Amino acid sequence: MSSPQGIEVPDALVASYTRNGGEEKRAWVARLPALVAELLDRWKLERNGDIRSGEASLVVPVRRTDDTRAALKLQMPREETTATLIGLRAWNGDGIVRLLDHDPESSAMLLERLDGSRTLASVEDDDVAMTTLAGLMTRLHSVPAPEGLRGLGDLARDMLASVPAALAALPDPEDRRRLHGWASAVTELVGEPGDRMLHWDLHYDNVLAAEREPWLVIDPEPLIGDPGFDLWPALVTGWERIHSTGNAPRVVRRRFDLLTEALGLDRRRAAGWTLARLLQNTLWDIEDGRTDIDPSQTIVAEALPRN
Repeated sequence: MSSPQGIEVPDALVASYTRNGGEEKRAWVARLPALVAELLDRWKLERNGDIRSGEASLVVPVRRTDDTRAALKLQMPREETTATLIGLRAWNGDGIVRLLDHDPESSAMLLERLDGSRTLASVEDDDVAMTTLAGLMTRLHSVPAPEGLRGLGDLARDMLASVPAALAALPDPEDRRRLHGWASAVTELVGEPGDRMLHWDLHYDNVLAAEREPWLVIDPEPLIGDPGFDLWPALVTGWERIHSTGNAPRVVRRRFDLLTEALGLDRRRAAGWTLARLLQNTLWDIEDGRTDIDPSQTIVAEALPRN
């Protein structure tokens, strides 16, 4: 999709918004070229590279009037987009991409430009990469959580409320046993959900090379809760690669040990909140029509310490 200004929206992004989206989503993606042109003019930005897209966002490399490079990011306004803006303001560039400006009406963000071609996944030594990620995660968790973000307690209670229907959708008794066990772990923890500001999706591909620091985090989905709930994406990052080693449980356990030590976490609580992530993932899968537990979830669960 393109406009007279030559602003092209990648076909994959158009498809993601129009294939299963309603009229509002179709209208938003149709307006994207005009919105980009409007923001380029308002913020006096010059396009400075190829337009890219993620699963739900458009990213336009730009140059500002002071000749600094930046990235214009557009995503349909929703609760998660608002949370991202709240989090980026609170973190203020400490270990994470810096927010330079934003448009309240469209939720568009002008961000510090990072090197999108080099992620933390490019580091060959997994211990080095995971230790780097742990250091960034520690910094993010150390910033006091601002008001306006969703809390893990409410999220966990919503998950637990969905468990009975999910159990009924699983025909395998072993799968039902696993799901029930994960729900029991969450039940033990839900009364103490934590008060740290979490990223919620911190893995190797969400850490990019930068000029201001060697590595900076991108794409937060901020949530207030226990740091243990933030570990799962890091444990499974690059899953195909670690699964091909033939000993994925060993890699997961090693990563868990590195993360919990670096963050100073109670291992039992961290394992419990990681089971909460497995529960959440499985509930989402069942909502999408799946009738069994993804084998990767089982592998992670079995790799976690039990005491």
